[in-house]
Amino acid sequence: MKAGRKPRQLTEKEAAIMKLLWERGPMFVREMLEFYPEPRPHFNTVSTTVRNLEEKGYVTHEAIGSSHRYQAAVSPDNFREKSLADVVRNFFNNSYKSAVSALVEEEKISIDELREIIEIIEQKKN
Repeated sequence: MKAGRKPRQLTEKEAAIMKLLWERGPMFVREMLEFYPEPRPHFNTVSTTVRNLEEKGYVTHEAIGSSHRYQAAVSPDNFREKSLADVVRNFFNNSYKSAVSALVEEEKISIDELREIIEIIEQKKN
């Protein structure tokens, strides 16, 4: 991602393209289309989505002839960390404790999973 550029949330379509680029590496739009299930979106739809990702700083391209081969400009780990931090900041008043509490309240995380997390934290301390 370009320095100084604030990341913006991804749409579902943009996230699908990022996943393709992370899993399969640099690709042309026509190659991306091959991995979509039927009914596939139109070439222009995917092309526009990729250009939006480039504008947001998530994708870069290399000109090859009259075409562009796109690649991810951020790693999945970097994206995940920034996305999680944004969610915690925007929806949980910058409190990871509140985020975990919400997961417990909504029964999205079990006591056993919480114990595993505590064990990981304790191992990191030692």
